[in-house]
Amino acid sequence: MSNGTQPEASSKRRGWLRAGLRAPGSIGLSLVLLLLTVWAAAAQQLDPRAYSNTPVGMNFLLTGYAYTEGDVATDPSLPLKDGQVDSHTTLLAYARSLSVWHRSAKFDVILGHAWLSGSATFMGTPVSRAVSGIIDPQFRFSMCFYGAPALTLAEFKDYRQDLVIGTSLAVTAPLGQYDSDKLLNVGNNRWSIKPGLGISKAFGPVTLELVPAVTIYTDNNDFLGHTREQDLIVSTEAHVIYSFSRGIWASVDGTYYTGGRTTLDGVEGDDLQENFRAGATLSIPLGRRQSIKFYGSTGVHARTGGNFWLVGLAFQYRWGGGL
Repeated sequence: MSNGTQPEASSKRRGWLRAGLRAPGSIGLSLVLLLLTVWAAAAQQLDPRAYSNTPVGMNFLLTGYAYTEGDVATDPSLPLKDGQVDSHTTLLAYARSLSVWHRSAKFDVILGHAWLSGSATFMGTPVSRAVSGIIDPQFRFSMCFYGAPALTLAEFKDYRQDLVIGTSLAVTAPLGQYDSDKLLNVGNNRWSIKPGLGISKAFGPVTLELVPAVTIYTDNNDFLGHTREQDLIVSTEAHVIYSFSRGIWASVDGTYYTGGRTTLDGVEGDDLQENFRAGATLSIPLGRRQSIKFYGSTGVHARTGGNFWLVGLAFQYRWGGGL
C-alpha cells in the first residue's frame, strides 16, 4: 500500500471502530481486537506427546481448567492502548485411538466454556467489558504413518519408540457465542483449518518432538456489518520430553508463529504476528486409569499479541482397549 493511501485506510479502520462503539448495547466493547488477538495466539497450543503411539481401542475423557492474563497489542493504526485481558476457560475433551491402514491414529473433540474480561484505553477514555459463553469446538484427526504401528494393549507392552512421523488435521467450527452487533465475543464466527506434521524421536528416556503447522481462516462476514479477513498463520512447535519411572513425564515446550495480518473490507491492518512462547508440562498418574496434568506458558517475544501468561490443569480418565 502506498504512503498516500495509508492515512485514509487508518481513518477508515478508526471509523469502523467508532461505529461499533456507537452500536446499541456495545458501550465499552472496544476490546474486540484485543480479544481476537488473544484467541489467535492461544490457538497456537503447546501440546506435547500429540504424536506418541497409543494402543488401539483406548478412550480418553479429559476435563480441565485454564487461566490466562496479560497485556495484548493491537493494530497501531487503531486508538486502543494498554489492553489487559483475563480469561477463565473450562474444557471437556474426548479422544479415541484407532487403527487406520494398520497405523496408529486418533480422533478427538474439544469443547469448552469461557469467561472473558478486559480493559483498555480508547482515545484516552478507559473502557471495559465482560462476556461468557461456549467456545468454538475443535475436531482433530491425527495419524502416525511411520514408526507407530497399530497395536493391541498386549502387543504394546513390547513396543519401544524410535522415530515416529505423523500428520494431523484440526478443524474449528463457528459454533461458539457470537453476537453480530457486539464487538466482544467468545466465538470467532468463522472456520479455521490447521494441517500439521509431527516428527518425534526417542533417545532413551528423552523424546524430541517438532510439529510444523499452518492455520487457515475463513472470513468473518458479519463483523459489525463488515467483512474481516485474516491471513494464515505458520507455526513451529517443539518439545523436549523426559519420561520418569511410574508413568511420570515432564516437558519443556516452545512455539514460534508468524502471519495472521487482518483486513477489514479490503483495508489491511498493521497487525502482523511474529511471536514466540515457552512453557512446561508435568503429567502424574493417579492410578491405572487416571492422571493429572499441569501446564503453563508465557510470551517470550511478541510483535503483536501473545504477550500473556497461561496456567492450567487437566484430569484424564481412560478405558477400553483391554485395560
